[in-house]
Amino acid sequence: MSRYVATRAIRGANQIYVEADQMLKKAIAEMGADKEVAFPNTAYYLPVILGLTGRQVSKLGDLAQALEDARSLLHPVPGEKVWLPYLGETLDCGVSTLISAETIEAIRFAYGTEPQKIIWDGSYMPTSSFTSPDAQATSGKRLNGPIDDIQLRSWGIQLVDGRMPGFCAIVGCAKSNEVAVQIVRELQQRSILVFLCGNVNGRSIIHQLMEEGVEMGYDTYIIPFGTDTLSAIYPIGFATRSGLTFGGLKPGQARENLVYNKARVFAFVLALGEVDDLKYAAAAGAINYGFPTVADTVIPQILPTGVTSYEHVISMPFDDIEGKDDLERATKLVQRGLEVRGVKIKITEVPIPVPYGSAFEGERVRKADMRIEFGGKNSRCFEYLHMADYDSVEDGKITIVGPGFDTAPVEGAMDMGIVVEVAGRKMQEDFEPVLERQIHYFINGASGIQHIGQRDITWIRVSKAAAEKGFGLEHFGKILHARFHADFGAIVDKVQVTIYTDKAQMEAWLAKARAAYEKRNRRLADMTDTSVEEFYSCTLCQSFAPNHVCVVSPERLGLCGAYNWLDCKASHQINPTGPNQPIKKGACEDASLGTYTGVNEFVRTASHQAVQDVSMYSIMVNPMTACGCFECIAMVIPEANGVMVVSREDPSMTPAGMTFSTLAGVAGGGLQTPGVMGHGKYYLLSKKYLSADGGFKRVVWMSSFLKESMKEELDAVAEREGDPGLIDKIADERNATDVEGLLPYLEEKGHPALAMPPLF
Repeated sequence: MSRYVATRAIRGANQIYVEADQMLKKAIAEMGADKEVAFPNTAYYLPVILGLTGRQVSKLGDLAQALEDARSLLHPVPGEKVWLPYLGETLDCGVSTLISAETIEAIRFAYGTEPQKIIWDGSYMPTSSFTSPDAQATSGKRLNGPIDDIQLRSWGIQLVDGRMPGFCAIVGCAKSNEVAVQIVRELQQRSILVFLCGNVNGRSIIHQLMEEGVEMGYDTYIIPFGTDTLSAIYPIGFATRSGLTFGGLKPGQARENLVYNKARVFAFVLALGEVDDLKYAAAAGAINYGFPTVADTVIPQILPTGVTSYEHVISMPFDDIEGKDDLERATKLVQRGLEVRGVKIKITEVPIPVPYGSAFEGERVRKADMRIEFGGKNSRCFEYLHMADYDSVEDGKITIVGPGFDTAPVEGAMDMGIVVEVAGRKMQEDFEPVLERQIHYFINGASGIQHIGQRDITWIRVSKAAAEKGFGLEHFGKILHARFHADFGAIVDKVQVTIYTDKAQMEAWLAKARAAYEKRNRRLADMTDTSVEEFYSCTLCQSFAPNHVCVVSPERLGLCGAYNWLDCKASHQINPTGPNQPIKKGACEDASLGTYTGVNEFVRTASHQAVQDVSMYSIMVNPMTACGCFECIAMVIPEANGVMVVSREDPSMTPAGMTFSTLAGVAGGGLQTPGVMGHGKYYLLSKKYLSADGGFKRVVWMSSFLKESMKEELDAVAEREGDPGLIDKIADERNATDVEGLLPYLEEKGHPALAMPPLF
């Protein structure tokens, strides 16, 4: 290993330790050792310190021992003539740097100077308040700070099913604004999560993207952390929490966490511009996790030693990269980073005039930027996919019936219907809703296009920028034709799309679509666990939670909410060796608990013997495990003789004395914990919900988000349970956030759980 690299990294580690130590002493003198410190909306204290050392830092005074850990890992700067085995010392100093950096960021939070805020002239302004991700994305000025746990879990399913292959931390400043945008767009088109931090001579890639009007925030996969190198601790913290959240790892399992990240979290660093001592030290910390660094300047390279999968540090001087212009050089820089980390990318070529990729799925088109909208308040839009006779479908045929939106006023609205006809020798009617649901994801993948809703409440917006690039109605069809063939080629042989904007034709097809929707609803509603011979597994999340197995039945959908029994059946047809395998139920051991010999045999094998038995309908007896992607967490509240249900959108305190983020550490990671389980929100509507423990009437507390977003469905459940006013008897965070407040509320409302048989 290069003595030059070792010298710079070790020197940087020593310098940042001294800075952290001085800051801590000053902070304790000014605020006291008992001053609370925490990263907002995260359950893992300071995640790098927790993951690598096991220390639960909650006060300034706790940081002193963490810094002692950092000091113990430091080594002296190599002498001019003394040979040392530099790699080990450098890696130690890299970990020390991470601990020191997290300490400094925690102190900044205590002072209220994190997350950072940028004003338009590019200067730095500290802020004393933490805004929501929505506010950050809207203002474009507030930087992110640490990723909150709710977002970590919402990305979980994309991380494990391959839609989000990995993440890239960009540190520094690109050669030009155009190069900065090109690098980010290349990563977005490959669905790579992008983390931004650092600067070169005071200028950051964050400034560059702001100046070019690039939307940043959770929805676009572009997360700006801060304009200094210390902000790189947030991506490393995100990686550490991945192991704690999905991998079932315990705090302090340092080696296991590093090995987990090398094997399962596909991340790399792009160092843009001059690399100073601190950046070398931070890169050494990333290498410990198996994350390589690619620099666009001349620096010494570090070849493979086994710490990362391939090379550790790669030098690609930007102007020396072969290419006709800087944009092509930027593309090749990104490609090299992907190669060095071994990121597997699945790209579908979609013949449209705007960039395309999963990273654009969360893009929002605001009214001022909108060329046209379909649906919403001022028009009607629907989408309907159905199986057709093989000979009646002409593959690739796209027909527009009615006028294009070029005839509509700018920022106006139009009615539209999208009818997709598919044919295939293995296509089945049961697959229609599965494929139709994908239209949302497929259309949303186009840059400048916003798709919300489904069926007859679809709402689509096309931006002015997309329209100026030539995006028209026919491109909706081109997207769907390309993606259905790419993703469902095993069952779909032919796809044709008709776009209706003619009012009479659209209304006629809307009536047909609504009749089909109703038929599908009845078909799925009539299915029960006893009416089928097999359930399905879902082991998608084993890439992150190796021992977790989800068992999906007609009356219990997957805990992530993304897969129901029909979805899994379709998935198995598409990929017979994939994560959704049929499970023969076998003999029923206990009809009340929902235990079956075949299910237990499958779970034992698929969980590597970590889980022996699973009850489908109980939270008290061998509940199903979870990875970390669950939509809700249910937990028993013994004092209330009932169960609370917390939505991942709810950051508030609960009667269990924990927020969703903290609870997730108990429910996730493939752990089986009686009294706690993760589940999909629509499982609340099932007749089998906690049926072994008393059913839906056991719910005594529920996040208001669930009450409001599922009001009609939950009211129907209350009617079914014979208690029409039940939902109003269930408390939420507006009524009680502790047991002391919950019990009087339940007694006042006469909640039935208080009179039910004891849970224990």
